[in-house]
Amino acid sequence: MEFEGARFLILDGYPKEHRGPLAENQGTLAGELYAKMLKACAPGCHADIVFPADEDCSLPAGEALAGYDGIVWTGSSLTIHHDQDPRVTRQIRFAQAAYEAGVPMFGSCWAAQMAVTAAGGTCAPNPRGREFGLARKIGLTDAGRGHPMYAGKKSVFDGFTSHEDEITHLPEGGVLLAANSFTSVQAVDVTWRSGSFWAVQYHPEYDLHEIASLCRWRREGLTAQGNFSSLEEADLFIDKMEALNAEPGRKDLAWQLGVDQDVLNADIRWQEVRNWLTFKIRPRLAG
Repeated sequence: MEFEGARFLILDGYPKEHRGPLAENQGTLAGELYAKMLKACAPGCHADIVFPADEDCSLPAGEALAGYDGIVWTGSSLTIHHDQDPRVTRQIRFAQAAYEAGVPMFGSCWAAQMAVTAAGGTCAPNPRGREFGLARKIGLTDAGRGHPMYAGKKSVFDGFTSHEDEITHLPEGGVLLAANSFTSVQAVDVTWRSGSFWAVQYHPEYDLHEIASLCRWRREGLTAQGNFSSLEEADLFIDKMEALNAEPGRKDLAWQLGVDQDVLNADIRWQEVRNWLTFKIRPRLAG
């Protein structure tokens, strides 16, 4: 196996007080979800999961940090522009140290915001509210169509998502790779100091069950925002997502939910991850 022995550090950005409700609503912890995807895309690899939002979390530094072949960031329930929150600033400092160490980074959602913020860019609340469930019609920019992260990917696609902040200003060294009508930055490549960070605002690691679990957790807020007309409608959406997850051949449910192979097929969802492994991690292992 070509990734046998590769070592990855996974930063689960959720604070302890939010990991509990996620699990209570039948969601998989973000770090575990990313580890599952990494091990499927890079058989034989080893992944360490840490929780950098926790005050007692010990994060690697120096040779221990540089000894990782790649660093992966999950989503988070924190807010990146809360610059007085130590749970946030601790992670930004670590991202800067990882950039300095030159360890390739990849991640989803919070990761894209982290990639930009740590390198000097900015994020803010999305004026359209929370983009939830599916990010529709994500379109590659000219830079994205020629970028190795999107090799083999369609120019327009849907992706699982859940976020209410967005990147507003890219730092020097940041390249916009994808966008849609809801979120102005759906993917970035940030080069800063000695490091590189490929990140997407959507979630390739999610599946229908994970979106259903997040909806179960956030159903009141999503209903108040207008995604659903009532809590009963939210529950119906959750039930349909879980049913299609259990029986992916149900064409009726796929049609009703407006989903296709972009999100139903794991190989298509994970293309960006596999490309990162191919173009960023494989050369590092060979070198």
